[in-house]
Amino acid sequence: MGLTIGVDVGGTKIAAGVVDEAGTILARTRVPTPADPQWAVGAIADAIKELRAEHEITAVGVGAPGYIDRGRSTVLMAPNIDWENEPLKARIEDLVHIPTVIENDANAAAWGEFRFGAAATHDDMIMITVGTGIGGGIVLEGRMHRGSFGVAGEIGHLNMVPDGLPCGCGSKGCWEQYASGRALRRYGRERAAADPVLGKRLLELNEGVAETITGSQITQAAEERDPLALDVYDELADWLGRGMGDLASLFDPAVFVLGGGVSDSGALLLDPVAKAFEKYLIGGVHRPRADVVLATLGSSAGIVGAADLARQH
Repeated sequence: MGLTIGVDVGGTKIAAGVVDEAGTILARTRVPTPADPQWAVGAIADAIKELRAEHEITAVGVGAPGYIDRGRSTVLMAPNIDWENEPLKARIEDLVHIPTVIENDANAAAWGEFRFGAAATHDDMIMITVGTGIGGGIVLEGRMHRGSFGVAGEIGHLNMVPDGLPCGCGSKGCWEQYASGRALRRYGRERAAADPVLGKRLLELNEGVAETITGSQITQAAEERDPLALDVYDELADWLGRGMGDLASLFDPAVFVLGGGVSDSGALLLDPVAKAFEKYLIGGVHRPRADVVLATLGSSAGIVGAADLARQH
């Protein structure tokens, strides 16, 4: 089908790239996400026009946050951009005159890893993006699993603790409140404040202030083999493994792919998560166990996945 453009729409930036059939990004651009959601469509169109000026483009895929309808055309709700029932496909096509497909941004990233990244040798996979929250995408028998209404895969909002911590979605006890970058910071801050002796290294890294310890400081301390920081990673990993055990019971994937900013810590996250997953997998000693691997495409996954979904569509 030739070249397509993939667009990854974030709360602060819009990144786009020209992608060939092998998943290689040939050109890139990025622009800030406008504060006014109505200007965001124009910014997306401008990025597409910039890239197509130098390349012949056959289709566009846009990875957008929030709920996308089954027809891959309308953003039903995107809280970070304040879209509601936004006819994004039609509006972009009116501006750029290229066939366009809209996809959930986490689904687009998962598809990128499935087609060209860490899960390229498997037919069934689940990607878990561990960042400020938790996102994800599910591929079953070589197809993106979207559900009857198009909104499957919101795994970060699995209810893990009844009446637990409040979540931005309006519920309480969601998985992302216990297994995300936000949770990692909370664990480190609480433990350093409760035990300044054990939390000495974390406090040193943040000028003695427990309340603003950052995720990167926890990672640095863990890389130095600081006991408290390692315990914090273990707690995060335990919650991740718990949720992955449930997902394995539901979908039986061949592989879990861990992406998102927290996954940049590499083995600090991967090793304890793999152990926790084994711990919580129902019937674990009597059944094959999914691999647990790190994503390989990094921040390019959303662009590559959205572009390839446009080609597939």
